[in-house]
Amino acid sequence: MSIQTRRERERAERERLIVTAARELAESEGWDAVTTRRLAAEIEYSQPVLYSHFESKDAIVAAVAVQGFAELARELRAARTATVGPAEALAAVGAAYADFGGRRPALYDAMFTHAVDLSSATSQAPSALRGAFGELPTAILPPAGGDDPALAETFWGGLHGLVTLTRSGRLPRAGHDRRLSLLIGHFAPRR
Repeated sequence: MSIQTRRERERAERERLIVTAARELAESEGWDAVTTRRLAAEIEYSQPVLYSHFESKDAIVAAVAVQGFAELARELRAARTATVGPAEALAAVGAAYADFGGRRPALYDAMFTHAVDLSSATSQAPSALRGAFGELPTAILPPAGGDDPALAETFWGGLHGLVTLTRSGRLPRAGHDRRLSLLIGHFAPRR
């Protein structure tokens, strides 16, 4: 193994350490607690080391978001492929999305509410974003009978709204399953 290879491996490991520490800190204390000073102390490196990997806290949050999109893509794909039939697949994807947002609030916030330089609507979007969003039209378009991307975007908007409003307490948790069922019902194939 060359010195260059070892350095690249060590650099990648430090980046993973930084991102993991940011996620754990955000989940336990919220994103306001995630500062470069605090992260440096958590991982036992200096702040300049953090800045040699990420130019800002926003860049760290973006790296956390990309990890989150990869996890979301896996969960949505598993939900979709574990079912039989398009209506069931759509319901499973919708429920998996809502569950993900509820179980991982800080990660969900990094993905969807923090202003980070990530766009899902361009060809430059990281593959993790394209993978996560790709599961939505895969689940929704065949049942809806078309290939209009606005259908998947509208479904996603509805899911995101339900997750966000329920998490913030603006919609009561008690009615979440009913609201989710109503949303999915509007996009499910008619029998």
